[in-house]
Amino acid sequence: MDMTDSFDEPRQVAARPATPAVRVALADDMMLIRSGLARLLEDAGIAVVAECADADELMRAVALESPDVAIIDIRMPPTHTDEGLVAAQQIRRLHPDTAVIVLSQYVEAPYARRLMSDQTEGCGYLLKERVSDIAVLVDAIRRVREGECVIDPTIVRQLVRRPKAGSPLSRLSEREAEILSLMAEGLTNSAIAGRLHLSEKTIEANIAALFRTLEVPLSPDVNRRVVAVVTLLTS
Repeated sequence: MDMTDSFDEPRQVAARPATPAVRVALADDMMLIRSGLARLLEDAGIAVVAECADADELMRAVALESPDVAIIDIRMPPTHTDEGLVAAQQIRRLHPDTAVIVLSQYVEAPYARRLMSDQTEGCGYLLKERVSDIAVLVDAIRRVREGECVIDPTIVRQLVRRPKAGSPLSRLSEREAEILSLMAEGLTNSAIAGRLHLSEKTIEANIAALFRTLEVPLSPDVNRRVVAVVTLLTS
């Protein structure tokens, strides 16, 4: 007997495609910060497709590379005022498939309001000190890529604690305001429940109550969490 007949031919097994990495474009005029951040992101499994020194360079990179997320310092050349914020707003208008995260060295709530004024989905605003923990930035990248809104908790606390006169935020209970703050940071119901040591059912009940207080409409065409966060930013 031909011994080769007792063995099957080797089967060709199709390789499973690897999950594509999130693609990011970075902009910071400080080369050491830019390069260091790029290396940390690469080590965390994020593909950095462009490192840019100014807002104009970032705009060209976004048009060329179509990254999932653009990360930009708010103060960029030539005036180091709001060039990064302006670029972020332009990216969201011209390239809606690219989410944006703006990094700021200072707590500047008005800039956060400007960024979210046109569209909150796929936008993030973080303090630079927050990204010293790269896991926080990676989490924000993944959240904005999925269309969520992520705001630095320091800015959120400032907005919640000092609402404008007559703001609907002043009608929220302390618990509802706390939950809205965590929603604005991008936390899910289960994550909020874990943070506050409450059941998800309790969190859901409080969220329903804050939606009623803020008069957020119940509609299949409305993302009620986004509307609530917009109210936080604009009230």
